[in-house]
Amino acid sequence: MKKAILTVAIAVMGLTAAFAQDTTKHVRRAMPKITAEQKAERVTSRLEKQLSLTSDQKSKIYAIELENAKKMEAWRSADKGDMKGKIKERKAAMDEQKAKVDAILTADQKTKMDAFRAEAKERGEKMRKNMGARGKKDKEPVVSNPPAQG
Repeated sequence: MKKAILTVAIAVMGLTAAFAQDTTKHVRRAMPKITAEQKAERVTSRLEKQLSLTSDQKSKIYAIELENAKKMEAWRSADKGDMKGKIKERKAAMDEQKAKVDAILTADQKTKMDAFRAEAKERGEKMRKNMGARGKKDKEPVVSNPPAQG
């Protein structure tokens, strides 16, 4: 009887140790490839819901977003050299795109759009802050004072 209990205990400890060491890598799920047209349609439909766009405004914004999505695809597939220059170029293109969209919107829609942009900027800054602190520990580890040996 003692041998059976001992065998079962050893088997349980061995299985526990084997399952505790999960060596599989978590595979990142691949993002589905979205075409420029799909991106433009997605952004336009979101803006239509948020800003109550007219059909004329919707078609104009779709054209702007489509042009922007095609530019972004071209930049992503282009050579990775001179990133600083490309960042400035992309920022200028984004500012130009924002100005084009703002020219189409009414005053009320512009105020709503500015609020959405401010909120998105805040979320982005919060995300960047969290990404930077991911590998860092905020607090020093707590070390207990062992009793004095005497």
